Amino acid sequence: MRDSIFTKIYPKRTIERVDAKVKLLSITHHFKPLTILNLRIFISLVLFVIILLVSNIGYILAPVVAISFYYLSEKILLDYPIKKRGKKLEKEALFFFEVLLLSLESGRNLGHALSLTAENVDSEISLEFRKTLSEVRLGKSLNEALNDMKKRIPSETINNAILNMVESNLFGSSIVDSMNNQIDYLREKQMLDVKAEINQLPTKVSIISVVFFVPIMLLIILAPVLLDYLIG
Repeated sequence: MRDSIFTKIYPKRTIERVDAKVKLLSITHHFKPLTILNLRIFISLVLFVIILLVSNIGYILAPVVAISFYYLSEKILLDYPIKKRGKKLEKEALFFFEVLLLSLESGRNLGHALSLTAENVDSEISLEFRKTLSEVRLGKSLNEALNDMKKRIPSETINNAILNMVESNLFGSSIVDSMNNQIDYLREKQMLDVKAEINQLPTKVSIISVVFFVPIMLLIILAPVLLDYLIG
């Protein structure tokens, strides 16, 4: 009853967008999109009231802070963790797909190879494939379960690999060549990510220098003047 009331408050597209993002967080998260939307509005209103009562210019700050929190909260609570999880899954996917490829090259079919790999590789992406295989045991076809898994994976690279699995399983084509291509792409992508992080190091060091070392140097230089002023 409560969900039906709140469903009428929010646009359908908003609920569907938040629901899709919640699914990308993790299979261990069980947040409801309406709970997140209601919590966002509640905290925004609380911030508005507190700032309005506490600050002398609350009538200016309160709406700015409340509206800023309302729009930024989705990026902080959903978008950033999703992006971080996508990178983590891509790092795990390289090893997972390498083991999967070995299983496929030994003559096993896709379902058996996925089951064997998921049971022997301990990672978050293995948990996703275990969930997919459990759905198959409950009555879904492997293709249906893999397509549903794509909705839980915040990585286009991994979803392309899953799409190749679906197409290979559907048309009966060999998946070994496509898996080799996906593994090479993942390996190259990780190398490019590492190079990008290395290239960003000078900027990060510069920021740290400005924030920490420059004030210390200024304090050392101005210390005699300050002491003379205080003593005098």
